[in-house]
Amino acid sequence: MDSERSDAPAPFLALKILVAGGFGVGKTTFVGTVSEIRPLNTEELLTEAGRVDDSLDEVTDKRTTTVALDFGRITFGDDLALYLFGTPGQDRFWFLWDELATGALGAVVLADTRRLRDSFPAVDYFERHRLPFVVAVNCFNGVRDYSAGEVAAALDLDEETPVVLCDARDRESGKEVLVTLIELAGEAATTPATTEPRCDVGTPR
Repeated sequence: MDSERSDAPAPFLALKILVAGGFGVGKTTFVGTVSEIRPLNTEELLTEAGRVDDSLDEVTDKRTTTVALDFGRITFGDDLALYLFGTPGQDRFWFLWDELATGALGAVVLADTRRLRDSFPAVDYFERHRLPFVVAVNCFNGVRDYSAGEVAAALDLDEETPVVLCDARDRESGKEVLVTLIELAGEAATTPATTEPRCDVGTPR
C-alpha cells in the first residue's frame, strides 16, 4: 500500500497571477513573452480622442492598448501551472481589477523608471488588499539607470516587497520574476495572519 501511494502522481496545482502596472509599461509584452501558449490579447488601436487620457510620454511609438485583459499560461515542471492575467493600465478600466484579482495568488507590478509615478496605483491596490506582489522594473533596451534599492525607496515599499530588474522581452528574465513571486507568496501563506481587518475591495486610488 505504501509503495502504491509513493508511485501516485503529485497533485497538479494551477495558480492565478496578475500582471499589473501603468499604461505602456510592458504588461502585454511580459505575458506574451513568458506564455507557452498563444496569448489572448484584447488590444485596440489608440485613437486621437484617447490621447487626452492616455499620455504617450516616453512611449511615443505605442500604437495599441489593452482594454480588458491579457491571458497566458506557463508551467513549471509537471505539477505547477501559472495562469497570467494582465490588467489594463488606464484608470478608466480599473473597475475590472477587482474581478481579475479574485482568487489570485499574487501579482507582478511592472514598473518603468521613466514613468515611475504610474506604478503607485497598482502598488497601493495590492498593499491595501494584502495580496503578495513583486515590483519588476522593466529595463527597456537593457538600460538599468537605477538599482532595485533606489526603486524600492522611490515607491516607499515595505521591506518584504521584492524589487527585481528584468526585461519583459526576455523569457528567462520573466520566469525569474515569477519564481520570486511564488517564493514570496509561499512565505506569506506560512506567516500567521495579523489581527488587522482586511480592507474592503475597491478600485485603485
